[in-house]
Amino acid sequence: MSSSSTYESCLANLSAKSASIPNTEDLLVCISSSFDSRTTSTNSAVEVFYLLYAASLVFLMQAGFAMIAAGCVRTNNIQNTLLKNLLDACGAALGFYTVGYAFAWGGSTDRNTTQKTFIGTESFFMMGLDFAELSFWLFQLAFCSASATIVAGTLAERCQMGAYLGYSLMLAGFVYPVIVHQIWSPSGFLTAQRETDVLWGVGMVDFAGSTVVHLTGGMTALIATKILGPRAGRFYDLRGRVLDTPKDFPGHSLALQMLGVFILWFGWYGFNTGSIIRLTNDLRYTYVSKIAINTTLAAASGTVTTLFIHTVVQERLTGEVTYNLQYAMNGCLSGLVAITAGCSVIESWASIIIGIVAGGLYLVFSRQLVKCRIDDAVDAIPVHMINGIWGTFSVGLFASPNLLEILYGRSDHVGWFYSLSKGSADATLLACQVVAGWVTVTMLPFFWVLNYLGWLR
Repeated sequence: MSSSSTYESCLANLSAKSASIPNTEDLLVCISSSFDSRTTSTNSAVEVFYLLYAASLVFLMQAGFAMIAAGCVRTNNIQNTLLKNLLDACGAALGFYTVGYAFAWGGSTDRNTTQKTFIGTESFFMMGLDFAELSFWLFQLAFCSASATIVAGTLAERCQMGAYLGYSLMLAGFVYPVIVHQIWSPSGFLTAQRETDVLWGVGMVDFAGSTVVHLTGGMTALIATKILGPRAGRFYDLRGRVLDTPKDFPGHSLALQMLGVFILWFGWYGFNTGSIIRLTNDLRYTYVSKIAINTTLAAASGTVTTLFIHTVVQERLTGEVTYNLQYAMNGCLSGLVAITAGCSVIESWASIIIGIVAGGLYLVFSRQLVKCRIDDAVDAIPVHMINGIWGTFSVGLFASPNLLEILYGRSDHVGWFYSLSKGSADATLLACQVVAGWVTVTMLPFFWVLNYLGWLR
């Protein structure tokens, strides 16, 4: 609608209410109110579309996880692996619809709340949600599905189909939502998303989910694979004796793995930038590009670091210069996982450091898993669990006072490189301990029971 039609509409409305010609002040008030209403409506439409677009990118990551898992397994296991990835997404959707969203966010989205609760209590089966909240629901579902799918690749080639669907329902319906509630909901005791009474004056800053999504999925993967055991012939012979040298089970397609990595990297732009949620509030849209740049730099530095370190080590050991694509790909994912927590509150130089450390940590812990005879078919544990912890802790080191003030409204406790204050890092350490403890307490008995009943392997 043009400005002239707005003027004419206001003139007609005011004239209908009064026999005389409307005065200028009343006419200006009417026009101003009309523009304000239209601006509010436009902003709401932009935010709904933005969340739907971001949710679509995040859900596309399911294809990335599927391609990586399919590329890492042997040819005869491709169909089962892809079907299990599909069941992950389906189980997560059903679990999140029935009770997951209610436990995570139900009745607890007001930043001015004074309550602290263990779990949400409203919006089961999406009851009570208005249309404006549905895009937020879908965005959160995409995150939940990503956390559940992390486990799928780790257990490839040896886990029963029903167990996949079962743990997806459990993780999406109960375990993951409680973590979301405590860290992201304004009613959680670890949250930074409230105006007053924040833990240690800062709360837990995990912008897009290094702990909430990746540590949760990675910790679940560790528990599951430890109980499930390795693939036949990986670390033990047919008589159960330990092999002197673990047997490698190379995946059948590096091309599929590479495709999966690029899909995940592409989806990560929705993962991190979409977590701004309210795009038009307080000029937040001006920081979205910075979030995307930090995401890119961390992925790039993680890739190069992992490739460089592995090449140097192999050259020293064998005298030959070799470049390992699989390590480079996982280094890329490690950088992406690590930057997820702090992508909105750190400067670009810090994102490069975070990616460098992430690449090094991946190499160390990937080898350590083999030494401990833990069979992780896609290296999800060092990528997601270890770098989920590092990414979250890095916020306590590199969080910028200026960016914390803009996005969280407080900057009393900032990164150690900006201040000697320990509030931010302390909250981060506590959160990692709480999440690891909660996942262990819930998922350890769950997988133990599945294994005891013979439903797991």
